[in-house]
Amino acid sequence: MKKKHLKSLNTIEIWLTKQIGQDSGLNAAFEAIRSRLEALPDRIEDKVNELLPVPSEISDEPDTLALYSDGGCRGNPGPGAYAFVIQGHSGVVLAEGVEYESHTTNNKMELSGPLKGLLELADVLNATGKDPLLTKVKVITDSKYVVEGMKSWVKGWKARGWKKADNKAPENIELWQSLDQVREKFMQVEWMWVKGHAGHPQNEYCDRKANEVMDDRSSL
Repeated sequence: MKKKHLKSLNTIEIWLTKQIGQDSGLNAAFEAIRSRLEALPDRIEDKVNELLPVPSEISDEPDTLALYSDGGCRGNPGPGAYAFVIQGHSGVVLAEGVEYESHTTNNKMELSGPLKGLLELADVLNATGKDPLLTKVKVITDSKYVVEGMKSWVKGWKARGWKKADNKAPENIELWQSLDQVREKFMQVEWMWVKGHAGHPQNEYCDRKANEVMDDRSSL
């Protein structure tokens, strides 16, 4: 973001110089602004953009956003965390998040990643004047539990009044229901599985962020 602003400042300075000619006062003002911008620390999303490539899953879908998530737990149940990162077609990071829970399960963390990511994305879009209902999102996760659940199981559970075939409530029903509700905020939410720990950059990034917060909290 800082580089973008500096480039814009240079463009404005060149345009003004062409319009009014060289002006020492104007040049000094631009230099002062440029110095202040360069002194600002890089924002987190700038650093993330440098780490992550353009999302391959939406390479031929310019109007779709990619939400990557991963979650884990040590002990199951035990301490756990999830992380997510959202990118546009060009690779720009729109949002990211990570959260730790002292006592949870692996499946809860895998469900919480896309849930909190979609909620955050809806807020980001609304804040920038964009309508989530006009937005397509592809959720990419290494959890077959999440992908199969959202693509097939939820439909059957809802038809039976949120009951499984044995007439029992699904495990983590509140999270499933919340995920089902939040996807209605968007034009389309597609679910995609990728193999974990196989070098996928965004999946590895989310896995690393989740493990880092678990490491940090376990050392307290």
